[in-house]
Amino acid sequence: MAKQQRTCTNRRIDLTGNIDTLEKGVNSMRPGGGTSLYDAIYFAAQEKLIKDQPREKFRRAMILISDGEDTQSRYTRDQALEMAQKADTVIYAISTNTTRDEKEGDLVLKYLTSETGGQAFFPFKVEDLDQSFENIANELRHQYSIFYHPEPLITDGLYHPITVRVRTRKDLIVKARKGYYAPKM
Repeated sequence: MAKQQRTCTNRRIDLTGNIDTLEKGVNSMRPGGGTSLYDAIYFAAQEKLIKDQPREKFRRAMILISDGEDTQSRYTRDQALEMAQKADTVIYAISTNTTRDEKEGDLVLKYLTSETGGQAFFPFKVEDLDQSFENIANELRHQYSIFYHPEPLITDGLYHPITVRVRTRKDLIVKARKGYYAPKM
């Protein structure tokens, strides 16, 4: 959660590998107050995830539990996405929209996850939450990391689109981010 979000009744849990702490944090979540989804993504990427060095040593993933709606962020959706991409972070989302109707927030969650190589999950009841978390955990456990260094090295600080394909195995599913931000020298 972003530090500026004071009206929300949800507890903020810092980065941890402690499953019990994470479970308590998820179970303590309650709806209410305004939503600063984009600020939360921006600040988590900027203040926590971008600082993990070296980049090749850690995979970075962010799990959003949200309806995808944003009512009070200072940063835009695209600014939040850019900061997540600069932090080499894959975004996964679990929607809290339990209707069968696709809402605008669902499209936002799909956009953020697809642009970073993640996936959005849409459980229809609370009992399906465990399966969504299990799907994310399985995906994180069963993936490969590929590092890309362009030749010649471009140092313009701009976004560069890329496409990752597997030529010889049509049965494999490739999920990858759609580009990267070059370093600026």
